[in-house]
Amino acid sequence: MDVPEQDKGLAARLREATAAEHKDTESRSFISQLMGGELSLDAYTIYLAQYAYVYRALESRAPQPGDPAILSDPALPRFASIVSDLEHLGATDWERSHPALKATQAYVDHLESIEDSDVPRYLAHHYTRYLGDLSGGQAIAKLVARHYGASDDQLAFYRFELISSAARYKRSYREQVDSLGFADEQEQTLFAEAKLAFGLNGEMFSELGETESGRSVGTTTPGA
Repeated sequence: MDVPEQDKGLAARLREATAAEHKDTESRSFISQLMGGELSLDAYTIYLAQYAYVYRALESRAPQPGDPAILSDPALPRFASIVSDLEHLGATDWERSHPALKATQAYVDHLESIEDSDVPRYLAHHYTRYLGDLSGGQAIAKLVARHYGASDDQLAFYRFELISSAARYKRSYREQVDSLGFADEQEQTLFAEAKLAFGLNGEMFSELGETESGRSVGTTTPGA
């Protein structure tokens, strides 16, 4: 039986509000090819390097008085793990070898434009990235290991050492979102910003696809 809209928690309504954008982002050809084993570990490295820029920006926000506890949970930050993975993937100077794509820079610029005091907008990106890492990210790790031979040292991004159960943590996270007591305007800001977050990810995936196509053309043997 369907739950009346007014009886749903904020987290459930946020998930429903962004369902179309989430599906659109996940269906971009680059991600489909990467997860399908059609690309390479080099392509994955480029993908991961773009996220290094994103997470560095996401995690640069200074904690604010009155912040929800989830926004400063030390179990979540990923930037250091991404840099470690990149080093093990051979990208020790990742900013030089993998500069930010145009779409990545747009994503970073947007994150940096969010005021530290704007909890609804920041939470939208926090929710989109970290709950995604705890959900679909785990499947990505298995597929990258299976298809491209990535080692454990190259997949630290997906290991949340301080979280014993991803399922329990995600449930707790959603419960904390439900308890925030946002006003209607704040909720609408949260929904709109989360939709935008998925869109920014999607644009990055699209440009990664274009970059990968260009690399493939560039490595094609002349006359083949």
